[in-house]
Amino acid sequence: MSAEPAPVAELWEWQYRGLCRNVSPEVFFHPEGERGAARRRRDEMAKRVCHECPVLEQCREHALRVHEPFGVWGAMTEAEREDLLEAAHRMPTRASLN
Repeated sequence: MSAEPAPVAELWEWQYRGLCRNVSPEVFFHPEGERGAARRRRDEMAKRVCHECPVLEQCREHALRVHEPFGVWGAMTEAEREDLLEAAHRMPTRASLN
């Protein structure tokens, strides 16, 4: 018997409303070795979709919570998410200030 809880469908239903469901995954996930201007253009195209999406916030929260390692999620690249998480980790908490 598994100690982990079973998935709860309500936690994932927001994904059905994501605009990315109607766009090729290649827009959100870079091919191996893609760099420079080509990568920036693809990331910007993905972010334009995200900024129109009704579940932008849920998507971003998910990506940050589970540390999605690849792709554009919630209008953030993997590098942007990593930077945000690192900055949050370095930020002192109220308890550490006392």
